[in-house]
Amino acid sequence: MSTSPDAAVPEAATRARDGHAEQQKLPLFALLALSTAVFITSLTETLPAGLLPAMSDGLQVSESAAGQTVTIYAIGTVLTAIPLSAATAGWSRKRLLLTSMAGFAVANTVTAVSSDYSLTMVARFVAGVAAGLAWALLVGYARRLAPVPLQGKAIAIAMAGIPVALSLGVPAGTFLGSLLGWRTAFLTMTALTVLLLLWIFVAVPDFPGQERGERPRMLYALRVPGVTPVLFVVLVFVLAHTILYAYIATFLDDLGMGGDTDLVLLVFGGASLLSIWIVGAQIHRRLRSLTITSALLVAVAAALLGVLADNTALVYLASALWGLGWGGVPTLLQTAAGDAGGEAADAAQAMLVTLWNVAMAGGGVIGGVLLDTVGSEAFPWAVLVLMVPVLAVVAAARNHGFPAKRPGA
Repeated sequence: MSTSPDAAVPEAATRARDGHAEQQKLPLFALLALSTAVFITSLTETLPAGLLPAMSDGLQVSESAAGQTVTIYAIGTVLTAIPLSAATAGWSRKRLLLTSMAGFAVANTVTAVSSDYSLTMVARFVAGVAAGLAWALLVGYARRLAPVPLQGKAIAIAMAGIPVALSLGVPAGTFLGSLLGWRTAFLTMTALTVLLLLWIFVAVPDFPGQERGERPRMLYALRVPGVTPVLFVVLVFVLAHTILYAYIATFLDDLGMGGDTDLVLLVFGGASLLSIWIVGAQIHRRLRSLTITSALLVAVAAALLGVLADNTALVYLASALWGLGWGGVPTLLQTAAGDAGGEAADAAQAMLVTLWNVAMAGGGVIGGVLLDTVGSEAFPWAVLVLMVPVLAVVAAARNHGFPAKRPGA
């Protein structure tokens, strides 16, 4: 029976089975190109959050309307990730990666030069479409570049672009926007993407797409044991995280720590990078325990923020625990989805991307409702409540989804 190419084992992995994996080296230059692609994808989505006042002035709309540039990006991903992943399953992986990154270059350029709100929204939707293609592709690409025992490390390296974008990219883009204008920030993203396209062309090896009879089947993937629990955890875990992260500036401002937002996010980002390193080193043997530990750390951080948020030092401690818990989650959940999906790994990854963005959009909406009806103090408690079913499902999925021993370990 054929396997999904993004989950298939390359020749290097075959040698790994013979006990030589530890002597092999990861293709770092290629993996760092994928990590940069993840960085551009994440930063393109979140950059408007730091530039909203300037963007609203430039587009002559309200800040709330400018904020919808983030929402329309997520909608573009949600609506197109699954159908486009299926439609392009036969494309070579390198061609598809180059196409998705070129989409970002076009979208960010149009965003930078547009003075028309409607045109800007179209450009942001296109960026979301490009993100849907990229997210469904990047994890499988990283897996195929590495031998089986090193696949977790490969995914961790690729996914490191997420916390780097959130902790360093957004503050840097905000600073650049305040210094040279918000349009310059988006043009800088275009320049980075053009350089990345050259990098991918030169350094990233190609892999074939799928034969017509092997195209991903979404309904079939849902029937594969373990896929549904993983997707549930993705939806609820990301929802919990987004409720707090999307409104962290408001939450801190209500605590009287509005001036410390950049430092709190820096602590969060630094802890996230440490988390990615730990997960990358241990995921091959401890995916289940790492996922449980991550959920517990986020729950403890939420409890600290809910009970002891009046203590500045404990807020920083909570942000560090939050980062330690969250940083490795993208790697853990995408690895779990790939393992559980097996031959339907492509379909499972496409659904993961869709649910991830649904959760992000939902987190923004639920957080807004909580802020208007209860206040920002409700955010940590909402996170804590949502982490209960996450822990319950991970604990229950010990045979499929989050097994104690990964396939091939």
